[in-house]
Amino acid sequence: MTRKEFIKTGSAAATAAGFTGCLTATAADKLALLGGTPVIGKAEAAKRSGIFAWPIVNDAMLKASNDVLLKRKMSGTDITKEFEAKFAAWNGTKYALACLNGTTALNTAFYAIGLKPGDEVICPSITMWASCSGAVNIGATVVFCDVKPDDLTIDPASFEAHITPRTKAVVVVHYMGAPCDMDEVMRIARKHNLKVVEDVSHAQGGLYKGRKLGTIGDVGAMSLMSGKSFAIGEAGMIVTDSQEIYEKSIRWGMYIRIPATFGMEGIRRTKDVPFGGIKNRLNQCTSAVGLEQLKKYDAERAEIEEAMLYYHKSIADIKGLKIIYPKWEKSNKAGWYSSRCLYDPAAFGGVLNTVFSLALNAETGGGFSAGCNFPLHWSSVYDDEDIFGDGKPPVRRGLPTGVTPKQLTGNLPVSDDINNRVIGDPWFKHFDKPVIDRYVEAVHKVSANVSQLKDYKGKAKFAYWN
Repeated sequence: MTRKEFIKTGSAAATAAGFTGCLTATAADKLALLGGTPVIGKAEAAKRSGIFAWPIVNDAMLKASNDVLLKRKMSGTDITKEFEAKFAAWNGTKYALACLNGTTALNTAFYAIGLKPGDEVICPSITMWASCSGAVNIGATVVFCDVKPDDLTIDPASFEAHITPRTKAVVVVHYMGAPCDMDEVMRIARKHNLKVVEDVSHAQGGLYKGRKLGTIGDVGAMSLMSGKSFAIGEAGMIVTDSQEIYEKSIRWGMYIRIPATFGMEGIRRTKDVPFGGIKNRLNQCTSAVGLEQLKKYDAERAEIEEAMLYYHKSIADIKGLKIIYPKWEKSNKAGWYSSRCLYDPAAFGGVLNTVFSLALNAETGGGFSAGCNFPLHWSSVYDDEDIFGDGKPPVRRGLPTGVTPKQLTGNLPVSDDINNRVIGDPWFKHFDKPVIDRYVEAVHKVSANVSQLKDYKGKAKFAYWN
């Protein structure tokens, strides 16, 4: 069965593929959250915890990092440059530049595309603050747009509706592994002469219609920290085909590379002082680990893809839970980082996703969550905080009198409500059918007995923010 067929077929395909776990769930089972026997007891959960362990550390990674330490080359650039060259070749871009972390990579990208004080940058409200806060440091205004309810990525129509004469760029976030509709994003961006920054922190190596994410816009920036799909430690990466963006990125925080990049005449006045006043060099222990991760990452994410598609096909008969997966050919969710599925409270008698996920965790020992990132347009940082103590919020400096960032953002109904309508998937790192079947059994048990949760009064919370 092909992956496309696997997604489209009904739950019977899961049984044919070997799944039987849900057949043991009945509507007479008392939920573990309310004192019943869990599907997965503590001993079994501890034994099976390796299915979630990430990153997968092998001897080659340990040796590579240790060799850097023994050679005392932690702060050099030779290993990092090798990592960059191989990452660029793997990602399909002319240039790659390793950074301290994903946040500094994004901050650098904003400078490199020419964002300046008074400019506006559009960003989806549902993402981590690092996707756009670097623009505030430059003195730009962040204007938020809405996301699509079916995949939580940027809504192209909302993006275009938020463009003003001051708009310089848009940030698109391939959120929780799902690629954005890049054809529509690029059409709108080119129509209005805007730069496109791809935040690939959730989807390294992911595909949109056969193209690697991060290669479609003007510049891609991403986190490679230990919790991400491509996990090597606290690290980030910039990828681009633009020599100008690459060189400006070096100017911003790679002081030791400035002379070789610009030549002595190019630094006659500035010397090698970085324009950003930061030092953005990645330590070479992490770069060495990155070189080893490149060798095995594609195989690892392929196994994750197989495991996650099997899991979702096995719960496809449950009304009210729906997979988030790209609809386009030759597209995928890469490493399925922090993946979510859609949750319809109405299908479960109005039971909140916070309570539903709590019940799932009681049955399994963990792996589920409710909600996603809080809507960034709720934060005063992007509207009226006097961050630098000079009497005026930095995000308002370039706006006409009487205009506020909050007014420019306006109402974002999907972003305001989306945290009530998603459930965090268990992130399986190995395709171990018997183990996955036990989690599927738990989902069926809670779904079949959801009426028991209607009067639940215990504490339940969203994944990230309360």
